[in-house]
Amino acid sequence: MLPILFATYGAVFAAEIVGDKLLYTTGVLATRYRTVPVMIGMMVAFMAKMAVAVLVGKWVSTLPPLLVAAVTTLNFFAIAITLWRKPDKREIKKEYPDSRAAMVSFAAIFFSEWGDIGQITAATMSARFNAPLLVWIGAVSAMVTKGALAASIGGALRQWIQDHLSPKMIRYGAVGLLLILGILSAVETLTERG
Repeated sequence: MLPILFATYGAVFAAEIVGDKLLYTTGVLATRYRTVPVMIGMMVAFMAKMAVAVLVGKWVSTLPPLLVAAVTTLNFFAIAITLWRKPDKREIKKEYPDSRAAMVSFAAIFFSEWGDIGQITAATMSARFNAPLLVWIGAVSAMVTKGALAASIGGALRQWIQDHLSPKMIRYGAVGLLLILGILSAVETLTERG
């Protein structure tokens, strides 16, 4: 039992940690929102995505590349547009509602990068070991570890960024990063599968 759990954790963590855009997404979200609600939204999204991966197995990897690219890109662009429309005035120590932070984090993660290497790894492990619950626990644990690392770094940077950068610069930087991530997601998806 434990070898399956640890093998899944290690395989999914290793697959996800190298060059994954969700690391950056989670880090950016943690610079804007409190860390705990970001982690809650992220954890629920990872739980749902890995449940799909474990339950439907290899089918996740056969999603049409154009669909994956379109949904992922639209998700990043929608968040960028939302941030672009925000006013540039700095509000003193404004904290967004935890529910909003959790929902934004959930949406940013759940609606992007379907059929990515982490899901494919979890699906493969599930098919190989025929232990979906253990694979799901290992995969979710790996994803939450990755997200917690990114959220912690983002949360630590939050105060420094607010103290040293203007709201306009923060908004421009976040929007630019999200647009770049959206474009990179589309290009990566289309070049890997196309």
